[in-house]
Amino acid sequence: MLYHVSDSPGIARFEPRVIGDGPPLVWAIDADHLCNYLLPRECPRVCFRAGPSSTAEDVALLDGARIVIAIEAAWDDQVRTSSVAVYEMPAKGFTLTDATAGYWTSAHAVTPVGARMVGNLPEELATRGVQLLLLASLWDLADRVKSSNLDFSLIRMRNAAPR
Repeated sequence: MLYHVSDSPGIARFEPRVIGDGPPLVWAIDADHLCNYLLPRECPRVCFRAGPSSTAEDVALLDGARIVIAIEAAWDDQVRTSSVAVYEMPAKGFTLTDATAGYWTSAHAVTPVGARMVGNLPEELATRGVQLLLLASLWDLADRVKSSNLDFSLIRMRNAAPR
């Protein structure tokens, strides 16, 4: 099963749309990376976990956690009070686009097979084994993670507070 997370409940059909310079696509995420999206859409975040080539030094950044998601402390109230819609998407018709990030895409419209609202996002992340970090700034951590051998995603960093 694949998923699409949105701040908008009640989407009956996902139409391909253009993001950047690419072709119009419908985007989905695999179950293992779903946690990266269980936050308000515009919330900047640094998500990381050990990967096949991660060194012991890199893994130490996880501080014993399986997955870490760091957000700016300024987003804490919004994260605690928001809900997101998690749509279940049929895997048929999707192609794996990025295994490290868990991204799948389809060039065709997709009708979800189910949907549910998820609230109490910090608790939902905790039940998935995610350590949620609150930081004043994400930039130092983002730089450290990018220079490591960890698997990572930097999401909505354009919304992060300036360096």
